[in-house]
Amino acid sequence: MKVKLVLLFVLFTSLSRDLFSQSRGRTFFEIKVYHFESAEQESVIDAYLRDAYLPALHRKGIKNVGVFKPVGNDTLQDKRIYLLVPFKSAAQYAGLPDELLKDAKLSADGEMYLEADYKRPPYKRMESMFIKAFDDMPYLQLPSLRNELPKRVYELRSYEGPTERRYVRKVEMFNKGGEIALFEKLDFNAIFYGSVIAGSRMPNLMYMTSFEDMPSRDAHWKAFFASPEWKSLSAQDYYKNTVSKSEIILLHPADYSDI
Repeated sequence: MKVKLVLLFVLFTSLSRDLFSQSRGRTFFEIKVYHFESAEQESVIDAYLRDAYLPALHRKGIKNVGVFKPVGNDTLQDKRIYLLVPFKSAAQYAGLPDELLKDAKLSADGEMYLEADYKRPPYKRMESMFIKAFDDMPYLQLPSLRNELPKRVYELRSYEGPTERRYVRKVEMFNKGGEIALFEKLDFNAIFYGSVIAGSRMPNLMYMTSFEDMPSRDAHWKAFFASPEWKSLSAQDYYKNTVSKSEIILLHPADYSDI
């Protein structure tokens, strides 16, 4: 009996070590979306993120935080600011709110936002998605762009699956199928690819690519759809009918974004 318990303990320890090893380098992401209506709200959110929230994240060792606004945001009825935060683990993400509550400098620097009058809130609503990076790109990757920030285009895509099983096939298409490899071959400057673990749209995957400007973005996608690799991959029956709804959001980085 003791021998069996020892063997079980050794096996459990080995499996735990293997799982830990496999998770090392794996990035998790939160995408937070602020929905707002007025220029005043936008100004308050920008000031909070720029002067209080991002510096607080940096103090916690969280770097490469992206802040983005949709192309033509001023003319949209639903105005938004997107915040992309990378985490080294799910535990770091879960523990962050308590850590920030203890940050006196955040409280002071972000007082205008945090203590806003309830009759004049800084946003209409906020939503959050928690994402786990794909196997074939298990970490956030910084883009190698040279153009000035206002001209850069970041493309955030969301693919919802009609069922959980069909969704898994779409994820496989990116990894085993070679879609990520094709994006890399064509220099799409991907920031991340990941499965949404928790969010309002499920099952769902999201990914972000980046380009020097809009003409560059259009040229990259033209090359993608014309490539023999994509034509072969998209023709496979196994990968067909795996997306029930897709969304494309074109973004410009805020002038204080880390990315």
